[in-house]
Amino acid sequence: MEPLSQVSYPGKKQDMKTQDVDATVYMNFMKSHCCYDAIPTSCKLVIFDTKLQVKKAFFALVANGLRAAPLWDSKLQRFVGMLTITDFINILHCYYRSPLVQMHELENHKIETWRGDSFQNVYLQSSNHFLISIAPEASLFDAIYSLLKYKIHRLPVIDPGSGNVLHILTHKRILKFLHIFGKKVPKPAFVGKQIQELGIGTFRNIATVQQTATLYDALSIFVERRVSALPVVDEQGKVVSLYSRFDVINLAAQKTYNNLDMTMQEAVRRRTCFFEGVLKCYPDETLDIIIDRIVKAEVHRLVLVDRADVVKGIISLSDLLQAMVLTPAGIEDLLS
Repeated sequence: MEPLSQVSYPGKKQDMKTQDVDATVYMNFMKSHCCYDAIPTSCKLVIFDTKLQVKKAFFALVANGLRAAPLWDSKLQRFVGMLTITDFINILHCYYRSPLVQMHELENHKIETWRGDSFQNVYLQSSNHFLISIAPEASLFDAIYSLLKYKIHRLPVIDPGSGNVLHILTHKRILKFLHIFGKKVPKPAFVGKQIQELGIGTFRNIATVQQTATLYDALSIFVERRVSALPVVDEQGKVVSLYSRFDVINLAAQKTYNNLDMTMQEAVRRRTCFFEGVLKCYPDETLDIIIDRIVKAEVHRLVLVDRADVVKGIISLSDLLQAMVLTPAGIEDLLS
């Protein structure tokens, strides 16, 4: 891991650090707890062999409600990466309009072929060929640093002795751990401030998709902007739904990935999983309220809107962890 650099912060995030003497509370909490502490007593872990058919792998993700799984190479006898929904999106986006490859041909390939591990076919040329992981004894602070630095959403916790994957750490799990056990530490003053005052989140060049746009358009935005969800908006810019990367995996289960020209309105309507509506927040709400809402709803982000429901920003788990843990440590904004 790279040494933590000391940098200065312009604007409101610097104000948050300098004005609150207790701004380092959450940072110290994460440094004093290891990854093993955040592993639940009971959890589901699915591992794929790289020789498994792609179709079966994605069906297994859907059936188990998972977004990713570690990949085991039986020849190398080690974990070599992760199969994620991002892989599926990249394949769909790259080959949907390709005259050279039929989509039904791809699903019968093995994972190793899909990832480009095989010399015969290289379908994912931009795929990471190394596994970013962390030891159970490492601090949760180190885990947050790795998640944000490498812009990943899942971090395998691997036992250095046995080489076994113990758990897949996520932003959601870490924030939930803090929400449950962080009540024992003093609450910093900055959590009582309004989110607009703190400047936490993305407020410029927000990635959205029109409800009249095609599903292929949405995949293009996922690939180019590297976002995990898109607010679906109407002609006035009002949010009417939210379409996430996880929704895309259902295309595999429904075998509807040959019809990416459907409108987003249709794609949202065809969504099979339960959708409770767009979880929103407002600029005048406090950070404490935002954290409580995002943890209890078990979502990855909130859509920041004005009172007319026009999209004004996105507040993600990454934004919260950056502001609450890394910024007080003097670590530059890893999300930029």
